[in-house]
Amino acid sequence: MEVIVLCGGLGTRLRGVVADCPKCLAPIAFPESLFRKGKKGGRCLSETDFPKTNNEDRCLSVPFLWYLLQWLGRYPVEHVVFSVGYLKEQVIGYVRGREWPFRCDFAEEDSPLGTGGGIRLSLSMCTSDHVVVINGDTFFPIDLSALPFAGDVTVALKPMRYFDRYGAVELSEEPEAVSRITAFCEKAPCAEGLINGGIYAIDRCRLDLSALPERFSFEKEVLEPGVAEGRIRGWVSDASFIDIGIPEDYARAQWLIPAWSAVQRASDAVMAASADTLFLDRDGVLNRHLPGDYVKSWDQWEWMPGIREALAAWAGKYPRIVLVTNQRGVGRGVMTDEDLAKIHTRMMEEVLACGGRIDLILVCTAVADADPRRKPNTGMFAEACALLPGIEAARSVMLGDSGSDERFASCCGMQFILLEGVS
Repeated sequence: MEVIVLCGGLGTRLRGVVADCPKCLAPIAFPESLFRKGKKGGRCLSETDFPKTNNEDRCLSVPFLWYLLQWLGRYPVEHVVFSVGYLKEQVIGYVRGREWPFRCDFAEEDSPLGTGGGIRLSLSMCTSDHVVVINGDTFFPIDLSALPFAGDVTVALKPMRYFDRYGAVELSEEPEAVSRITAFCEKAPCAEGLINGGIYAIDRCRLDLSALPERFSFEKEVLEPGVAEGRIRGWVSDASFIDIGIPEDYARAQWLIPAWSAVQRASDAVMAASADTLFLDRDGVLNRHLPGDYVKSWDQWEWMPGIREALAAWAGKYPRIVLVTNQRGVGRGVMTDEDLAKIHTRMMEEVLACGGRIDLILVCTAVADADPRRKPNTGMFAEACALLPGIEAARSVMLGDSGSDERFASCCGMQFILLEGVS
């Protein structure tokens, strides 16, 4: 697989937050606990991956591009071409100074070529008929192995609610996994719709860019005319999405991207575990934990990035998946049993819609730590064993995000996997 990463943007809207740095190298948080383990465990990070402050103290952050390339490294990518322009020396220096699981080349712009000119120059360095193009300032970790090549270009689309920063994308009513795009709409407030996720699957045998000028916009000169001629397709993915081009989204990326990475590490460990029953905590594993508060309604629920895709994968491995969660907010009267049931109904609807499965949900609403069902006490494990035949502690694994979850697993005699590095 060959991939082009567009890294030539000027990043004018982000300069007030990240100065003298191309957007793709904007620093994103990295958990200190994982760095310290990396020094002992031989992970790919080293001191050079972290920027320095004026007093030479190590700053626990890595460039956005590091996370982007970690995502690419999960797929059989053999060749990456970086389209570089603005502050290109920084991008070239960063990539060349590290080892990656793919060959790296650079399509260098002497003057701005626009997205289209940059893509055309980068395509000249590729040899495959099928090439994936991604934005260097957008994190949209779709399943690249499922991305189809249909029409001249297939655009990966993200479902979104209540947006005005992006133009909506309209599809034909064809009941297919890949549909014809019928319109790219102007930016306007939209309650619900699809947006261009900034990932393009290009079929070089169909797409001819030779007649276009040296500098051109891929969106205006290729996608929009291609829609009118019926040559552009859309493929929808509900993977996590963040565009770091504005300060507000860049701030949000400091949680979302490391959280996605933590979920991937945990999912890999869950898939590798020698077990046939999976126990899951809820807050901090399935949904974002609210420090000092409770998720009291579905409006407050925020999925951990990548967890629904992980649940779908785990469903294929584990005959039994059990959710065990302390929900003291009910016992304290902050919310009701009915409120909690509504949340779990919506949660299960989305889990099933994504191909996942949870076979049993056990909840302890007790306030007292001594309650036998409240984790880390083992009451919910015993209840699960009674309700789901075949559970054996030695063949079970618990995924959690806290010391209480770890103690619960230990008391039950289960393996434990920590979803770590998320605050």
